[in-house]
Amino acid sequence: MNVWEARWLRAFHLLYHACLALGLILSLGEPSGPGPAALGILAVMAAWHWFFVVRRPHLLGRPNPMAFHLVVICGLYAALVMTDRSFDVVIFGLMPQPYLMLAGPWSYVGAVATVLTTFVARGHLDKPDAIWQLAGSSGLVLAIGLFVNYLTRQSEQNRAVGVLEERARLAREIHDTIAQGLSGIITQLEAAEQAMPELAAVQKRITLAKELARDNLQEARRSVDALRPRPLADARLDAALAEVAERWSRTSGTTATVAVEGTPRPLAGEVAAALLRAAQEGLSNVAKHASADRVAITLTYMEDEVTLDVYDDGNGFDPAVPRAGYGLAAMRERAGTVGGTLTVESAPGEGTALCLRIPSV
Repeated sequence: MNVWEARWLRAFHLLYHACLALGLILSLGEPSGPGPAALGILAVMAAWHWFFVVRRPHLLGRPNPMAFHLVVICGLYAALVMTDRSFDVVIFGLMPQPYLMLAGPWSYVGAVATVLTTFVARGHLDKPDAIWQLAGSSGLVLAIGLFVNYLTRQSEQNRAVGVLEERARLAREIHDTIAQGLSGIITQLEAAEQAMPELAAVQKRITLAKELARDNLQEARRSVDALRPRPLADARLDAALAEVAERWSRTSGTTATVAVEGTPRPLAGEVAAALLRAAQEGLSNVAKHASADRVAITLTYMEDEVTLDVYDDGNGFDPAVPRAGYGLAAMRERAGTVGGTLTVESAPGEGTALCLRIPSV
């Protein structure tokens, strides 16, 4: 049970007892006031509901014993109204109870039984049109129950979709930050191991590895908190891309350049993050697979869209051949979240061109 369900449950329990109190107030306003029998039934109704329903939320929805408790409460209500008509108002607190205490088809059976109880208590079954009134009232109560259950199912589905989307977001963030960072750290440490006789080279590689570790620790914390990527926290997208490219060039030994075409304009946070992550993933793939001599990143602002192109002159590959890894799939998922598309053009020995297009809003 989530927080909102618990609040609604408390609200309907409070409504039930408030209606009992209101009925007592109305009865006290009558010249004769409530009799001992009415007071006794009222006390039993309140105590029974409190002890067997409110205090036992883990049993809600189970026909055994909640169906029995609903029958008892409805019987007490009928006796109370036949004793003192001032307590008619209690029906407003009683009607939601079948949907709280029972689940599935049993809740509808309980609702119809509750409506029937009100007719018995008020003596309406003797009227000529009682069957039509009973059918109409039951139909209305069932329609309300069906609508509430529909909203509940939709809420549960939306909550499940939200959980899946959050898992996918974390998977993308982990891949785009922690996984890439660890890969870079391993590369630097392997290079340091190979340069072991040269102390200056070893120190340089270790320094770069420590810098990568610090940066990725910050990114991991920001990802968990769903914050903007660190390079975007205090800079525009073009400056953030330049920072990423400069750092990548230092750690990989391959030159990466950044060019901006068109007139820069402010972008939504999730759009800028998607473009930056695409550049980071493109650079990571180049470092791992391409053996490229240069990489060119181009950010283009057009009237109806923003595009990011990452081109390298490396080995290339056949896009039609399935590849292991989560990189391109994560990029396509991230692009889809902002209404964008990702295309990859490559061929063995001819380099790779990656293009992310995001329409302007």
